[in-house]
Amino acid sequence: MAIPFSQRPGRHERHYLRRTGNPLFPGSPQEPDDAALLDAQRLDHEELLAFLTDLRATVQRAAGLQPNEGSEVILEIKEQLDRLYEMSAGLAEDHTHNQAALAQLLDVIMRNVERGAAADPQALDELAQERLARAAHFSLLASPLVADLLHPQSVISAADLAPALLSATADDLASALQLFDLEQTIQRCTDARECLAAHGQAPEEARARCTQ
Repeated sequence: MAIPFSQRPGRHERHYLRRTGNPLFPGSPQEPDDAALLDAQRLDHEELLAFLTDLRATVQRAAGLQPNEGSEVILEIKEQLDRLYEMSAGLAEDHTHNQAALAQLLDVIMRNVERGAAADPQALDELAQERLARAAHFSLLASPLVADLLHPQSVISAADLAPALLSATADDLASALQLFDLEQTIQRCTDARECLAAHGQAPEEARARCTQ
């Protein structure tokens, strides 16, 4: 191996490492390959650059909001900030500061929206529920596996889902399972058992995950 692994890999490299040498994944490489690793790192770098460009543009747009700005513009920026936070969770490198800045901007916008809805108790209740849902969502995104699963172009295919869950840490698995309803969770358990049954040499850690 001439290409070193990233200290904080993005979602493409993360899934490549997740699959490499793991018999649970169909067609997984046995050893890391420089070309494949470099390609994964390239894709992660391109996503990082696109994120930083979008982040700067959105922050500038938010900073230019006028006191009488229309609600459609405010809601559009709020949705973009939510999307950027989700994107940051799966990127290479550490984005703690970017996430803190995004959360702060979202809080400012939410307080402005709440002031505008001060005379509408139902609207205020809905906004309070939105705050709680966002906090729970952002908490789940702290798990790299959750961030990878929720990405609109997730690198984890349907065929890779059971192996990815079985290969996760106990904490990551607990977070990921919160994404599924009861019926989906039952299906995930069935898929996991079938995956283990098809691989007699499955790691003991994977078998332990199936009982979690």
